[in-house]
Amino acid sequence: MKWNWQHSDWPEFIWDKEALSGRASQFLEQAGLLVGVSQHFCRQDRLELTIELMSMEALDSSSIEGEVLDRKSVQSSIQKALGLNVDPQHNRPAESGMAEMMVDLFQSTEQPLTHEQLHSWHAMVMKGRRDIDQVGDYRIDNGPMQIVSGAIYDPKVHYEAPPSHRVPKEMDAFISWFNQTSPNSETPLNPLVRSGIAHLWFESIHPFEDGNGRIGRALAEKVLAQGRNKPVITSLASVLLRHRKDYYNALQQASQSLNIDTWLGWFADCILEAQTRSHQYIEFLFAKVHLLDRLRGQMNARQEKALLRMFAEGIDGFKGGLSAKNYMAITGAPSATTTRDLGDLVKKGALIRQGERKSTRYYLNLADIRH
Repeated sequence: MKWNWQHSDWPEFIWDKEALSGRASQFLEQAGLLVGVSQHFCRQDRLELTIELMSMEALDSSSIEGEVLDRKSVQSSIQKALGLNVDPQHNRPAESGMAEMMVDLFQSTEQPLTHEQLHSWHAMVMKGRRDIDQVGDYRIDNGPMQIVSGAIYDPKVHYEAPPSHRVPKEMDAFISWFNQTSPNSETPLNPLVRSGIAHLWFESIHPFEDGNGRIGRALAEKVLAQGRNKPVITSLASVLLRHRKDYYNALQQASQSLNIDTWLGWFADCILEAQTRSHQYIEFLFAKVHLLDRLRGQMNARQEKALLRMFAEGIDGFKGGLSAKNYMAITGAPSATTTRDLGDLVKKGALIRQGERKSTRYYLNLADIRH
């Protein structure tokens, strides 16, 4: 089997130039809606939105690689990287490193891509790692760079990247293309096509010992942010995580040919789904702001703590709904107080009650605010 980089025409990818035109128009239209809706927030709420979207991307991109990060640590690391005052706490290198990369991505959206930025991102993502020889630099090991699964005695090779001696030249070509196809260049490329190619091309080179997936998804986000002239995170990793098996399969299939129509179509659909999810989160945050404003001064400290905990679960909500037992664990309230507090939140229109007795569950009441 030949990999894409082994073909004589590499890296001359082949795709239908008109196939994604409709989805490209949809992307730009939805991008305008996202920017427009976010303008309704005050400065503090826009900052909260930015921090949340960056932290979601950091968490989900790491989860794709099987690494579970702590949400609070990621968020506090992002706030610190943004120069905000936060309570001092010990964050693991993994959290602070991903946070630093997301902030650098956000703040350098319009800047050209360079080897130095990629090396910096790798040093951030590998922060605290002691098992990586080349931290902040391209791989130099002479052995094959393979993506494998299965038992050690019977491995299945899903992909083999170009040998390390080819990496510097391959990355020169990639970075040159990346910058020459930006929106302000002489040869701009449709952002959906450019994002899909950038991600596939980078993953095909696999320039680093580890961290290629996280950096490759950051590059896809950089392309999309440049495509709408706003440093807004698209939450692409969240969608790719939900479709992780299909994502890996799509990458593997695309790495075997220079014809990338199927890959570009699949990746474009993921981008549009990510935009929809980002829009839903913006609506969710908008509803949160209005609900808390409406109830300001009408809730006790326990009720406010519980609502904030429910909002912290994001747009997918508190799994299975909030039970009385959950409320007691969150607030430390006794049973009788819990019953009164929850009943009062339902009466005030903050929560919706479903079920009876031990099956009773409570959900945030956001429908009226969203619509």
